Parts: sequence; C-alpha cells; structure tokens
Amino acid sequence: MLEAKDILNYLPHRYPFLLVDRILEIHGEEKIVGIKNVSFNEPFFQGHFPDHPVMPGVLICEAMAQVGAIFAHSSRAGMDDKRIFMLTGLDQVKFKRPVVPGDQLRIELTCQKRRGAYWKMLGVASVDGKVVAQALISAMEVEKA
Repeated sequence: MLEAKDILNYLPHRYPFLLVDRILEIHGEEKIVGIKNVSFNEPFFQGHFPDHPVMPGVLICEAMAQVGAIFAHSSRAGMDDKRIFMLTGLDQVKFKRPVVPGDQLRIELTCQKRRGAYWKMLGVASVDGKVVAQALISAMEVEKA
C-alpha cells in the first residue's frame, strides 16, 4: 500500500492535478488498485457545474492514467528523475454514471500488454462497486525534455 506521501515518489504531479490519494494493491506487473477521494473542495467543481457538481470524465481518465504511471514506475521500484511516463492513447472510453462530491473513486488497472517502455492497460473506475468509467490506456516512458 502507498500513502499520499509515498505517491509523490512515483508521480511528478502535484496539487491541484494530483488525482491519486492512495494505492491499495500492487500485484507485480499484473494489476494495481488506487483510490481518489472526490471532495466538494476540488477546484474543477467551481465551474463543472456549480449547481450540479460532476467530476469531468477527462479527469477520471487522468486519474486512471496516473494510477497507471504508478503501476509502471513500481515495476522498477520508483520514478527515474530523467524519465517520465506519458499518456499516448485512450481507446474504448466509456462513462457509465456521474462521479460527484463525496464519492470514493476506486481505480483498477490490469496490464494488457507490455513491450519495453510501452504499456497498454485496461482501466476500470468504480464507486460503491458500480462501474463509472472504463478505458484502454496506453502510455510510454520517455526522456524528460
């Protein structure tokens, strides 16, 4: 399990764009499970939508991608200061139900394919056991500019 302070060793993201609060499980290069606690204080709720707050789907995908980056970094025991994982693709994205303040987003990724620095993962985000979004996520480790 990785707590918030540990996650900072795996991702370059920081507030307000760090969208992972905890990692519950890592099963080698097969599966990872992370959590995003969705608070009413999230900055995106000011404009999306003030009278009916809903977490933007692109940010749910970003949260999945961040958990995926932790997954990839954990396969080699942490982040390399000279390299970074970049999202290269989202396929078969589906949004099933809204994510609102107070929800706890459970994010599970399973490795579908890995070839060197390239990863393809199936991401499934759920709230209270109900799927809210899913996507095939591609990412690649690259040199920092």
